[in-house]
Amino acid sequence: MTDDRHIPQEELVLHAMQALSGEESAAVRLHLAGCAECREQLAEIAGDLALVAMSVEQHAVPEGARQRFVDRITAGLPAQAGPRAEQPARTPVISIAREKQAARSWMWVPWTAVAALLILSTVLGVKIFQMNQHLDSDDALLRQEERLIQRQNGENIRAQALLDVLTAPTAQRVTLTTGKNPPAPSARAVYLASRGALILQASNMQPLPPNKTYELWVIPASGAPIPAGLFRPDASGSGSVVLPSIPAGVQAKAFGITIENEGGSGTPTLPIVLSGAAPTSGE
Repeated sequence: MTDDRHIPQEELVLHAMQALSGEESAAVRLHLAGCAECREQLAEIAGDLALVAMSVEQHAVPEGARQRFVDRITAGLPAQAGPRAEQPARTPVISIAREKQAARSWMWVPWTAVAALLILSTVLGVKIFQMNQHLDSDDALLRQEERLIQRQNGENIRAQALLDVLTAPTAQRVTLTTGKNPPAPSARAVYLASRGALILQASNMQPLPPNKTYELWVIPASGAPIPAGLFRPDASGSGSVVLPSIPAGVQAKAFGITIENEGGSGTPTLPIVLSGAAPTSGE
């Protein structure tokens, strides 16, 4: 019934309700004699059961109970001397002690059962709450790992696209210059028309006012120039455009760089500061 350390809470409840067998109750009392923690827990359970018992509604004394009590006392008095007058037949006295005891027992059983259920429900509720806490924590960790995996997949896809453009044998590689002696501005573009993928690396670019920016253009074999990204050079004059949004399948005749307002332009603003023709061997 008990282990080597403490008595289970369910058995303490049954012991407080006097619902254990004599042998089990003796074992519990023996353990309680040497275990302060179990005694403290039993005291709390007994207090809970007492509160439940006190919550039972009190009822008035049944009608006629007082008279029956008086009649019972009168029946026990010795007979007085003298001629006995005939007395009318007395109604048999019904003891209310047994009725009250039975009623008390009948009321105690359900309330103690309710108290036990309340205690057990509280214990189960705590355990369920702890399990839910663990589940919420596990769900949060799982969602965090999923976000990390999605971000890593996105980075892997972008890195693979970058590698494909740089290593594609059919990609067009163009160096854009001003035609002046170094260190003149220059740029090198790698373009894969079938995917609409473009990478530009510029160097020795002139610094720009805060409200200006460089804009790259794809000049197709037919049609208007297509904007292909904005960039501002760093302190060393270097700048880049990596995988801008360009329609796939556009055959490039040339590439150009212009100076535009900070937000860019829908059409090139002359002059074109750097330009380069696309080789005919590319896609």
